[in-house]
Amino acid sequence: MKKLILIVLFAVVSCTVVFGQQFTVATYNLRNDNTTNDDSVRGNGWKQRLPVIAKLIQFHDFDIFGTQEGLYHQLQNLTAAMPGYAYTGIGRDDGKTEGEFSAIFYKTNKFKLLNHGDFWLSTITDKPNKGWDAVLPRICSWGAFEEIKTGYKFFYFNLHMDHIGVVARRESAKLALAKAKELAGTAPVILSGDFNVDETSDSYAVINTSGVLKDAFELSPLTDAASGTFNNFQLTEMPIGRIDHIFLSNDFTVKRYGILTDTYWSLNRKKKKYEIKLPSDHYPVMIVVEHK
Repeated sequence: MKKLILIVLFAVVSCTVVFGQQFTVATYNLRNDNTTNDDSVRGNGWKQRLPVIAKLIQFHDFDIFGTQEGLYHQLQNLTAAMPGYAYTGIGRDDGKTEGEFSAIFYKTNKFKLLNHGDFWLSTITDKPNKGWDAVLPRICSWGAFEEIKTGYKFFYFNLHMDHIGVVARRESAKLALAKAKELAGTAPVILSGDFNVDETSDSYAVINTSGVLKDAFELSPLTDAASGTFNNFQLTEMPIGRIDHIFLSNDFTVKRYGILTDTYWSLNRKKKKYEIKLPSDHYPVMIVVEHK
């Protein structure tokens, strides 16, 4: 009997090793705490959206995820609202706390941050500046992580490409690949972000046809992606095109991919009625990956 039990236990352990470990990766443009476009007047202010976003992330159980547009106080708010998460990243305007971040959040009981850094998407990568034909400074933050349970090590890069500069997006894609090679070497790599272009763009193709990284959407056997990812806070128009992406090295196996179209009800005090609202002007993209 003891021998049989040992055989069963060995089989269970073997299956765990063979089938590997899984974790959830996501990318989410949070929408900056915008005071110039009347977000609060329209019922889309940060204070209103914060608890919804925090609950969405925790409910869908993101293990590690990239964010875009978050300002320093927004990231501090989000950290306070989600115990057990920390982030790495710096503001793009001064390399400290000013301007939008491309921060990476992760569960501290699941991952250890071994090293981290940031570079600007430009020919000058080590200080705040605008690259090529970009109209804004753009930054990529990265972290070297170790999965605490298994000791598995990987690199995570997260960025937000320019919304105007065509050359800037193409060159930023080349730079991201070069930096991944320089910093990660042969280690597994995840690259997420708001790329501001869909899968038909040449800057997207630079990455997806590189032979180094591949779009998780194309790798997933199960996808729930009937919508695009930029909704502009509009509920009556169908978003077309995926502009938020997650690319992976071939060290990972994608199990499923989804664009999360969660909504929530909010009381419009002026109209004295409840309205359906969106947590951000982008939908988050979530994937489940496996590694051995």
